[in-house]
Amino acid sequence: MTSWSTASDLEAKLRRQWASGALLRAHALGEAFVPVELPLRGPTSGELADRLDEARRWAAALGRASDEGRAFSVSQKAVGGRHLGRTEIPGRAVVDSYGQAWQLLGVGGPAGEVASFDAVIAASAHVPAARAWALAHPVRAASLVHEWTAILAARDWLDWNRDSGLFLRQVDAPGVDTKLIERHRPMLAAMLGVSSSVAGFTEELGFASKPVLVRMRFDPALFGMPAGVTEAQLRLEELRDIDVTIEHALIVENEISYLSVPVPRGGVVLYGKGYDAGNPASLAWLQPASAAGHVRYWGDLDTHGFQILHRVRAHLPGVRSVLMDRETLLAHETRWGSEPTPTNAALLNLSDTETALYSDLITDRYAHSLRLEQERIDWSWVKKQLGEP
Repeated sequence: MTSWSTASDLEAKLRRQWASGALLRAHALGEAFVPVELPLRGPTSGELADRLDEARRWAAALGRASDEGRAFSVSQKAVGGRHLGRTEIPGRAVVDSYGQAWQLLGVGGPAGEVASFDAVIAASAHVPAARAWALAHPVRAASLVHEWTAILAARDWLDWNRDSGLFLRQVDAPGVDTKLIERHRPMLAAMLGVSSSVAGFTEELGFASKPVLVRMRFDPALFGMPAGVTEAQLRLEELRDIDVTIEHALIVENEISYLSVPVPRGGVVLYGKGYDAGNPASLAWLQPASAAGHVRYWGDLDTHGFQILHRVRAHLPGVRSVLMDRETLLAHETRWGSEPTPTNAALLNLSDTETALYSDLITDRYAHSLRLEQERIDWSWVKKQLGEP
């Protein structure tokens, strides 16, 4: 197999500059083209003598690929040989203009990527943030030429409606819908100078986000509900404003367990919903009961269960854990399972006994990645441990 250079070697070298965006950016900024050169590995004197026809085909292929200098130019070098004398062969290939670069890469022409990028830059002339993004991501920008008008319209609408409290679904810019905004959120965020995360993008632009809902079961008299209404799902921000005094509360991670446990006298049962448990725990009217030791949290007996408890205590320092103890764990050995992705994060909001058990879990004292899901705990044991709050 020959190791002689081909036009593909030169194209590959140029392609790296294209992929980085450097070529398009320099073109858009009007910078002088920096020639791209490739010393050609060709036949040696000995190879010319032994493989003359092959060498001629190699040279002819380079000539065809150069497209009479439209893709690149070729300079010659002399190779000496006792049998053939001094022979001129291709020695160096050079791309020395944007036109040659576009021809070799196949990105020129009215429908090519260069024309697309030029159109994006032209459309962004009066939108500095959009032009800056396009210059920073030229190849990506060129691929978006057919959506660029809508992207600019979305950017304008988002900017003009900052802090409006509207939902993004209410966008009425021409050619723009929420799918387009979601698809191009990182780019729009960069243009608008805000976070690209879903929550950060919405919050920092001052748009409305999907309300956080808290589900709970309760004594109807506590919240002035009609007789027979014992469960509700309310917006967190509205629930925070309710003036209510409770005696006891239980936050439960698992839905079926939440539905099964009795509602404490003069109190509520709140659905924690895994890592969302911090939402009900943030309700200010739980604070007095928590300070009195009358708010409890029941989660899975695994490392993540303790991490959620740690987060709940950030809101309610006085919350007590229930059914998350060593006695419950060891009494249900036949029902142990395995935690798929345990954590070993430092949890400072645990009690000494909770910390000790958490340490046993992360060090695999009893079993590898041990977990006891709360729905696997014997119900008679649950009733006994819950007892009276």
